[in-house]
Parts: sequence; C-alpha cells; structure tokens
Amino acid sequence: MSGTGSYGEGGAPSARSRALAVLRVRSRALALCLLPAAAAVVLVTARMTGRLAGDPWPLVTLVVCAVAAVVLLAAGVFAAVVLRAGPPVTPTVPLAESEAPDLYRLVRDLADRMEVPAPSAIALAPDCDSWLEDRTHAAHRRRGAAAGPGSEPGAAPVLVIGSPFLWWMRVAELRAVLAPVVAGTGPSAHPDIADARSFVRGLDAAADVGSRPGLGWIGRPARLLLRLCRDDAAEMERGVAAAASARAERVDYGLRITAQEQVGLAYAGWDRLLTRVALPAWRMGRWPSHLDAGVVSALTELSRRDRLADGFTSRLGDRPACDLLERPGAVDEAASLLAARLFHGGPAEPGPQWSPVDWAAYPEEVVDRKWRQEAARLHAALDALAVPAGTGPTLDRVLGYLAGGGGEGGPGEALAGRLSADVAREERSAEHRAEPVRGADAVPLFPLQPQRSGRDLLADHVTAAVCCAAVDGVGAGPGLDWLDGPVLLLAGERRQDLAPRVLSLVEDGDPDPLRAWLATLGIRPEKPIRLL
Repeated sequence: MSGTGSYGEGGAPSARSRALAVLRVRSRALALCLLPAAAAVVLVTARMTGRLAGDPWPLVTLVVCAVAAVVLLAAGVFAAVVLRAGPPVTPTVPLAESEAPDLYRLVRDLADRMEVPAPSAIALAPDCDSWLEDRTHAAHRRRGAAAGPGSEPGAAPVLVIGSPFLWWMRVAELRAVLAPVVAGTGPSAHPDIADARSFVRGLDAAADVGSRPGLGWIGRPARLLLRLCRDDAAEMERGVAAAASARAERVDYGLRITAQEQVGLAYAGWDRLLTRVALPAWRMGRWPSHLDAGVVSALTELSRRDRLADGFTSRLGDRPACDLLERPGAVDEAASLLAARLFHGGPAEPGPQWSPVDWAAYPEEVVDRKWRQEAARLHAALDALAVPAGTGPTLDRVLGYLAGGGGEGGPGEALAGRLSADVAREERSAEHRAEPVRGADAVPLFPLQPQRSGRDLLADHVTAAVCCAAVDGVGAGPGLDWLDGPVLLLAGERRQDLAPRVLSLVEDGDPDPLRAWLATLGIRPEKPIRLL
C-alpha cells in the first residue's frame, strides 16, 4: 500500500533509520560471532598450502578451530532462541468477522481512508485501552520476506479493543479513538521496521530464558545487545507513533477530543466497577457475567452525581458501539470471565465453585451472602478471643466487646488483628485453590485494591453484622450501587448514615451513636443474627 512508505520518510531521525540502526547491532553481533570461524578458515587454508609449517602453528590452528566451533555452537543456540521467539500475546477474547461484521467494516474503512493495511483480526480485552498486537512468529515473517522484495513481512497485526469502550462509547466516538491505532498498521508492512521489532522481541525472550538457572550465558549477551539497541528501538517506536497520529488526523478530527474525554470517563467507571462491585463477587467464587453492560450503568450514575459529567448522558440516545456486535451478550460474558481471570486469578471455565451471577441476582446472591460471611467471621474471631457468646451471635456481643476498649487500644486492636489474620489465611487458601493464568497472563492490568488495614476490616465486618440485623429484623434489603458496591436499602432507599456510627464504635469505642441508630430503626441488638 502507498501508506507504508511514509513511515520510513521524514522526521529527524526517521523511524526507518532507527530500525536500520537496530539491525546494524544485529549485523555486528553476527560478524563478531563469525570472526573466530573466519580465522580458523584462514589458518586451516594456510596450513594446507604449506604457508604455516612447523611449530607452533598446528597447536594454534587446533585451538582456534576449537574456539570457533564453541562460538558457532553457542551463537547457533542463541540465534535459535531469538528467531523462534513468539510475540508476547495478551489474553483476549477473539472476535471473528462473523461475530462483528459491522465492526470489521468500520475498521477496514478507517484503514482505507488512511491508506494503511487493515488489521488481520480484532480481539477484545477487559481494559480501557486499545492497541495493535503483532502475533506473527518471527520465522514466518522471515519466510515471507524471503519470498521477494514485494512480499509482506507477515500478517498484519491484530487490533485489540478495550471491551468497556464498545458498551460506553457511541459508534462515531469509537471510530475516532481507533483511527490513530489502526494507522499504526503501516509499519507492520515495512520490512525494516518489522524486522527490527522482531529482533528486539527475540532479545527480550533470550534475556528471559537467560534468567533461568544454568542459562546465564544466554541472558548476558541478550541484555548487552538490548542495551546497545534500546535507545534506537525506543526512538523507532516514537517515530512510528508520531507518524500514525499524523496520518489519523484526517479522520474524524473534530470528534477526537470528545472521544478522549469518554476514554477517561470509561476508565474511571471501569475501575470503580471492578474494585467495588466485581471484587466482592470474585472473592466468594462468583463472577458478574455482564461487566461491560454494568459500565454503562456505573457511568450513567457517575454522570448523574458529578457536575463535571453533566451532558454525557445525552449521548446515550446515539447508537452504542456494542451494536456493531452480532451477539453482544455472549461477548460481554466472555470478556467478564477473562476479567475475572486476569484481575483475580479465577479458573478459565465456570464450575461449582466459580459460577456466573446476573446483575438482577447480585444483591441476594452476593451482597447478602457477603454480609453473612463477614458477620460469621466476626463472631468466629470473638469466639477465638474467648468472648462470651451469651444468647448467640448478636449485635450486643459486638457492641459490648468493642465498647470495653474505651478508645484506648486492648479489645478493638485484638479483634482487628484476628480478623486480618483470618482474612489473609482465607485469601492464601483461595489463591492456592485457584487456577491462575500463567506467565505474562498472570500480571494484572492494574492493582484492584490496596491492602486493607485491620481497622478497615473491623469496620467492614461490624457494618456487615448491622446490615444482617437490619435485614432479619426490620425488613431491610441488600442493594447494589453501581459505583460504591453493596449497600443497605430500607423502604427502597439507600441508608448512608450508618458508616459514621460504626466508625465511632470502632475508632473511639463509643457505642451510643450506633445504639441510637438501631433504636430509631427498631433493630433489636439482643436478637441473634442469621449467619451462613
């Protein structure tokens, strides 16, 4: 295509010139490895023609030949590691053209307008980002390049789209966001840039292999070569990105700013949905099966609350990008399961201890169960501390114990420490039973939640016990807030006045505010709580 050449032209220095600099490092390394073999050939030829007769040339020739053989063997092994290095593949949900013909048409139209090759395929990732991913094996690329100067150096890269974008963004916004990404397919058709990328990727793989015991002799030269070409490789990628951005300016430029605002908003809502809503479910072996649909609800709620988001809900009348999918529900479910694998380390397939949950069932099957589990853990910790149970697992037992601390440390600290130890032990056990994805797949895209302190855990468990008492005693119910997660509903309204009263008890040892709150609602703290 005519669009591929401009990636090697212009700029100071151009992406192509930086790619050639990377390839020169490879050529010099190859020449260095062949040097002992060349010396051995010269010595053997001289000996055979009688030019180097007598001592010490027989011994010198033997030593040089031995060194050349060792170097060639080591270089061959090293080269095999580099050449056979497959591209690092991000875990994604593959999207065949039959599953999203309209989306494929949109992407191909973008590529045609920018005069670049169309991506070879489209995949979705549970992340708020989009990128191109080269999944062509280096050996395959070299076979294609060897076919002739006009041949492609391998298949075009795969376009990976963040699945939350499809549900939150409108079609025109998605098109504007994808334009600079799709423009990056141009370098994949440029042999020098593709070859340089393949070489650097191979060195990364060799460095990783060299980190294993007994293989340091592979890692050391790989790291040296990476240092020698690091700056040129980085500048090459900057040049590629700049050229792609410039090429994309001709497409939907007016929408780019608005679309980028939606990217930031989607990231904020996705983060809240994962940490506040999905994580509690994952921890109990359930995974929300329509996370992407939940993004729309979360961001609509954020738009309602946040003045900075005013006007964003008016977009919802436009065609959503998920309409470009034939079966958006099935795609959402697959992306939701992958999110659970990546961020929590869950199994790859549903099972008895790893089952999906719909949003309509979330309050009863996740929120209520979470409260019961935490209330049970709280009373088990009190049992371990030999606190008298009285008439059973009651709020009176919790209030009396924490009020006994008087805000001076003793009982609250001991209970918080016990809960921290119990939660840590349960999480370690869950990690041991889980089937996390391996290698690069096991690295979360971003940390979901910071480690909770003992005081935070204690406050959460006391709140859970109070919510259980409210559900059992006065007809309250579990609810779901799209941004804050589990909430207590009374007469259909969210109760937001519980948290400060729990903190007064946990931090100051003062039970009076919480007792007054319970009395106002008619909750009897002496009645046993139903636990799991």
